[in-house]
Amino acid sequence: MRAPSLFASFRFAFSGIVYAFRTQRNLKVHLGITAAVVIVGLWLRLPMERWAALAVTIGLVFQAELFNTALEAIVDHVSPDFSPLAKVAKDCAAGAVFLTAACAVVVGLLILGPPLLEVLAAIFIGANTN
Repeated sequence: MRAPSLFASFRFAFSGIVYAFRTQRNLKVHLGITAAVVIVGLWLRLPMERWAALAVTIGLVFQAELFNTALEAIVDHVSPDFSPLAKVAKDCAAGAVFLTAACAVVVGLLILGPPLLEVLAAIFIGANTN
């Protein structure tokens, strides 16, 4: 079925995002980690190009979670009873989210790690010289 208008398309998309946030625990975990990353990034005063990399990475994690949620709903609808192939589909989708999140951790460490270590070293070394 085609959306009757562009506004309706956006409304459907927002509805899907809201559904996933209400029902998916891991999406809430990703949101909490995102909030922490944003707070640390603001505290470190990251330059725009680093924010761009973080934004894309964060977006990919949320996108993977939304696709996983959609796939699980479809699999549960088509195969309400246990099926080995349904398990494969759901496990692979969960694996995709896991890999995306693991890559996001690496990106986050590469972007936030060095400046965070500099700030923390300055704080602790400065505190020890007094």
